[in-house]
Amino acid sequence: MGVFDSFSINSSGLTAERYRMDVIAENVANANTTRTKDGTPYKRKVVTFQEKSNPVASFNSVLMNTQSKYNRFVGSGVKVGGLYTDNVTQMNMVYDPSHPDADENGYVTYPNVNIVTEMTNMIDASRAYEANSTAFSASKQMATTGLNVGQGAG
Repeated sequence: MGVFDSFSINSSGLTAERYRMDVIAENVANANTTRTKDGTPYKRKVVTFQEKSNPVASFNSVLMNTQSKYNRFVGSGVKVGGLYTDNVTQMNMVYDPSHPDADENGYVTYPNVNIVTEMTNMIDASRAYEANSTAFSASKQMATTGLNVGQGAG
């Protein structure tokens, strides 16, 4: 793996984690949104990641790389696999008959956003972003050191 490959891998991680943090921030901002444009409560969004694959690589080259002692862990980065609406987690029902969005029984349907879960996910995404940033800086330092090796001999 070359230095520029590591730049690409680290930057893909930075981009993906930044997007994840943006989606988490959107979830937190809409934690009490009981009516969206379509008239329904906000639903939590979830980001999934997947490995970036090399679309031009042949099966044989991928197989040979995975069998090689030194190349079996070489990846090509990460990308956002999708942005999904969380339809599994139940919405929060709160009794508040004075709320304008209350149903005939006085219950208001609040989003399925749990602030503790979202903040935990935000910490996780933030730490992953920091790790990618640190790895990028280390790669940059190695490249700079490599370029400066011959300068002191003159």
